[in-house]
Amino acid sequence: MAEGGAVTLYNNTAITDPKQNPVSIKVGLAQMLRGGAILEVSTLNQAKIAEEAGACCLVITEPNPRGISRMPDPALIKQIKRVVSIPIMARSRVGHFVEAQILERVGVDYIDESEALALVDEENFINKHNFRCPFVCGCKNLGEALRRVREGAAMIRTQGDLLGTGNIAETVKNVRSVMGEIRILNNMDEDEVFAFSKKIAAPYDLVAQTKQMGRLPVVHFAAGGIVTPADAALMMQLGCDGVFVGSEVFDNCSDPYKRVRGIVEAVRHYNDPHVLVENSCGLEEEMAGLNVSDNILTRVYVEGQSARHHGVGALKVSSNGDRHKKLAN
Repeated sequence: MAEGGAVTLYNNTAITDPKQNPVSIKVGLAQMLRGGAILEVSTLNQAKIAEEAGACCLVITEPNPRGISRMPDPALIKQIKRVVSIPIMARSRVGHFVEAQILERVGVDYIDESEALALVDEENFINKHNFRCPFVCGCKNLGEALRRVREGAAMIRTQGDLLGTGNIAETVKNVRSVMGEIRILNNMDEDEVFAFSKKIAAPYDLVAQTKQMGRLPVVHFAAGGIVTPADAALMMQLGCDGVFVGSEVFDNCSDPYKRVRGIVEAVRHYNDPHVLVENSCGLEEEMAGLNVSDNILTRVYVEGQSARHHGVGALKVSSNGDRHKKLAN
């Protein structure tokens, strides 16, 4: 509290001065992760395995989330930071700038404003220009990606499956959507860019920059359902700069190091069929449990039917079963 008992409200100086946190530096820090695999971990053992296997960064999540999913315990972040030497990323809820403040203070290298967690603000995202730490944000199309960049995101994550099933179909669909819109933009006349930026509801200057560069102006990763070397190589060949790999790759696996190492190698050598063959051998048994089970399909169907019955549209289901975001019919 300030002098006189007045409460200090959230303002430009409550976190940091945006002028001291230039976007170019944060984008440069995110560029360091290009061509790598970012592994989701929830224990010290998983963190050590991921680092030894060659992961470029770790996303720390709660080991056994219950109820509303939130940012990971800062104590867990500190423990993992002490045992690994690679960059650390942690998730905050969409719009929860105080969680982001805590994560930045704990000393994470990147913050993921993740839709995989429960939503806090359904209308507003965090103003990422107020932070020294680079932010990662999710998207499903080009317009959403560029809106997040305008808010200060230094990396874009095209998100697919949130259930941890190993189903990559949604990720492929969304990556193709982003890349397809960029190809359409590249073939446009300059006069058509104004209408296109209005159509996708994105800032004109970022749309023009995307057209000039022929790609997103920041690092572009893919996430969701990536559990095999072939999945990782597919995302890279579709034009992504790297991949996020969920913690499901550690589940029910006799040799998680081999699985993770295979994915890391596939990202690095995604155009080399010999390396892909070598790293895909002997993984069929390990992947047997990573399928869309009848229980998951039934749960998603029931959630959707219940939502439609109440007239609120379909609901997005997160990896721990939270129903947290309304989508349009």
